[in-house]
Amino acid sequence: MAPSLPEPFRSMDRNCREELRALRGYPENRFADIIQEVGFSCDRCARCCTRAFNGNVQLLDDDADRIGRRDPAAYEPAFPYDFCDRNGTFYVSGYTIASRGDAAGSCLFLDEGRCRIYDERPVICRIYPFMLHREPDMEGTTDWRQISGLDEHGCYHTVVPRAEAVRIARETRAWEEALLCHELAFLGFIGHYFARNGLRHVRKVYDDRMRDYTEGAGIRVMVYFCGRLEPWEVRAGRARRLTE
Repeated sequence: MAPSLPEPFRSMDRNCREELRALRGYPENRFADIIQEVGFSCDRCARCCTRAFNGNVQLLDDDADRIGRRDPAAYEPAFPYDFCDRNGTFYVSGYTIASRGDAAGSCLFLDEGRCRIYDERPVICRIYPFMLHREPDMEGTTDWRQISGLDEHGCYHTVVPRAEAVRIARETRAWEEALLCHELAFLGFIGHYFARNGLRHVRKVYDDRMRDYTEGAGIRVMVYFCGRLEPWEVRAGRARRLTE
């Protein structure tokens, strides 16, 4: 029998499993109804392709591998980082697409408002703005969220055929499930990694190292990818893969 996870990984693992059970129990027809009711249609504003509007794009391993084969400099450690050990090394569950370095944090593949890898874009970009997970609102009430950035981009109340709505619902749920399964794998891996190496997550060290980073220091980030940790250095907004 595998040893139990130490805290805080055990509690996070339990919460993640609860979210996975809730996701699998969410009625597909209800989600499809919402998709039809909203009637979202992309107007190619490209706002979703910027970090200023949308934060970091979470890449699953298959997407990161495919994009990395196309351009090894196209991805970097996702932010914010998940954990920091007492030595000041950060750990994060995966990669995100690198930005162009402009004020908006535009995706590296965004060119004059168009995606240069549209036919090969990550799954999250294919299903956006749809999502299916629970999160708190402005008042702190936790409930299901199905649409990101409602009324902030795109067009609404267009006709979405039922078959299309069901397809979107299934693809979105599948991505959310894959993301939770990836998170569970990461928590299990990193929890046992910390236990084996006598490490623990230290919030003060996390905050101190991030403060150092904002003042120009480089930080070491270990990225969980395909069941292993890959070392990176991040400095002044630039990420560099390390060889060990």
